[in-house]
Amino acid sequence: MTSPKPLLAVTMGDAAGIGPEVIVKAWQDRQVHACCRPVVLGHPEVLRQAVRLVGAESRVTEVNSRDAAGFTPTPEAIPCVRCGADDLLSVPPGSIDARTGQAAYQAVMGAVQGTLQGPFDALVTCPLSKAALHAAGHHYPGHTELLAECCRVEDFAMMLYLPAAEVPACRHGLGVVHVTLHVAMRDIFSQLTAAAIQAKCHLAQRTMQAGFGLEAPRIGVCALNPHAGEEGLFGDEEGRIIAPAVRAVRRQGILVTGPEPADTLLVRARAGEFDAVVAMYHDQGHIALKLLGMHRAVNVTLGLPIIRTSVAHGTAFDRAWQGTAEASGLVAAIRVAAELAGRRRTGSCP
Repeated sequence: MTSPKPLLAVTMGDAAGIGPEVIVKAWQDRQVHACCRPVVLGHPEVLRQAVRLVGAESRVTEVNSRDAAGFTPTPEAIPCVRCGADDLLSVPPGSIDARTGQAAYQAVMGAVQGTLQGPFDALVTCPLSKAALHAAGHHYPGHTELLAECCRVEDFAMMLYLPAAEVPACRHGLGVVHVTLHVAMRDIFSQLTAAAIQAKCHLAQRTMQAGFGLEAPRIGVCALNPHAGEEGLFGDEEGRIIAPAVRAVRRQGILVTGPEPADTLLVRARAGEFDAVVAMYHDQGHIALKLLGMHRAVNVTLGLPIIRTSVAHGTAFDRAWQGTAEASGLVAAIRVAAELAGRRRTGSCP
C-alpha cells in the first residue's frame, strides 16, 4: 500500500492582504491535490469571503487539527482550522490592524505545533504583515525569526529557491541563502562574520544534498563590495572575512567558490555552474532571484526541525481583495513543501 500524500498546514497570513485569495485560487490547481493534502489555518468566514470574491465553487468546512488528517481536500472542499477572533471580520482590506496580526500569529503558532507534534508533515505560510504583527504585541522581524524561536534553533537561514522548471540549466533548481536577513543596511557589517558565512554554507550544502537529492552541491559565495572589493580598493571585507570563511568550508570538503562579484555570480549560477549561492544580505540575493522568477520563487527556511516553505511575496495590501492576485507562488511553495516532506518520509531529508 502506498503511503498517503503528505498533510500540509497552510497558514492564511494577514486576512487583510492577498493570502485568503491566493489560497482559494491555488486550491483550484490540480497539481496541489496531486502532491499533498492541504489544510488551511485561518478564519473560515474570511476564506468563504475569498471563495465568493474569486467565484470559486469550493465549500469551506471547519475542522480541528486532530481531525484534519481524516479530511480529504479537493478543489471543491477546503478544510479550515479556525484561528483568530470574529472581530477581524470588520478589518478593512489593506489595513494594518492588530486583530489580523494576532490571527496570523495564532495560525503560525498552531501550524508549528501541529507540525512538530503531528498531524502535519510540513508548513506552508502565506504572507503576514510585520507591522500588524508588531501592533498585536509580537515583535519579530518576520516569519523566519518567529519560526526559529518557536523551534528553539539558533542556526537557521532563509533560502529563496527556484524550482528546476524555472532554471532548466541547473541540476535541481537554484537556491540563494542569506548570511544576514531582516536588518538595516547599516547593521550588515556588524553581523557579517566568518562563522556566520561558514554556517550558511553548511546549511546550503545540507539542504541541496539531503533535501533536494544532489550528490555534491556546488556553492558560490557572493562578495559584499562591488568588483569583490577590487583588491581592497572598495572595501576589505572580502579578504578579511569572506575569503577565510570560504577556505575553511572548502577544507571541510564542501565544493565552494568565492568570494565572487555578485552581479556575475548569479548569472553563472543561472547557467548551471552553481546549485546554491550564499548572499551577504537580503536584497543581494532576493532581487536577482526574483528577476529570474518572481511568481515562482519559494522561500524555504533552513535549520528548522520542521519543513517550512512560503510564497516569496508580501501581503500586497494595495491589491488586496480585488480578485487580481497571482497564486502561482503559493502553488510552487506547496509543491516544494510536498517534495521535501516526501523525502523526509523516506529518510533522505533530515
